[in-house]
Amino acid sequence: MQIYELDGLVPVISPQAFVHETAVIIGDVFIEEGVYIGPNASIRGDFGRIIIKKNANIQDCCVCHSFPNIDVIVEENGHIGHSAILHGCHVKYNAMVGMGAVVMDEAVIGENAVIGASSLVPSKMEIPANHLAFGNPAKVRRELKPEEINWKKDGSQAYTNLAYNCLENLKKCEPLNSSNEQRDSLRCDMHYKPKHN
Repeated sequence: MQIYELDGLVPVISPQAFVHETAVIIGDVFIEEGVYIGPNASIRGDFGRIIIKKNANIQDCCVCHSFPNIDVIVEENGHIGHSAILHGCHVKYNAMVGMGAVVMDEAVIGENAVIGASSLVPSKMEIPANHLAFGNPAKVRRELKPEEINWKKDGSQAYTNLAYNCLENLKKCEPLNSSNEQRDSLRCDMHYKPKHN
């Protein structure tokens, strides 16, 4: 982990959170238990505070930042996809921000809401609970079905499980010159799949 104090503010990270060693965590940051912070994430609490609550995940190459005195909050079970950018926004309980999406200042993503990949949520926009929004700029498209919300919960649970697995089993190693016989038996055996319309 690349952890930095700034102006006396030291990040607070639960020992039950997984933060990849290439992630950068600066200043006024709180990371709770069961959180997964992926490789090359930048969580920069040099202006505003950043709060990542229990069992949330911030995936590879994400950026979290804010203006002074505006917090970034990702509530419990929040799910932030690869390369997403959160700037001064609030992601509520069990909400998801898709890969490559940008959520701007003082926007609020409601409970169980889903933001589609590559979307732009403008400043101060509020996405209602249990709804899907996507586009550039994002528009609320429809209410989510219960099975879609459950699919999202399963995905977030997979990342919480991954956090604990990485805490216990992730280790640096040297590469093999060739595969071995037991490799296929060691593959991930989770039955979570992409959702298709």
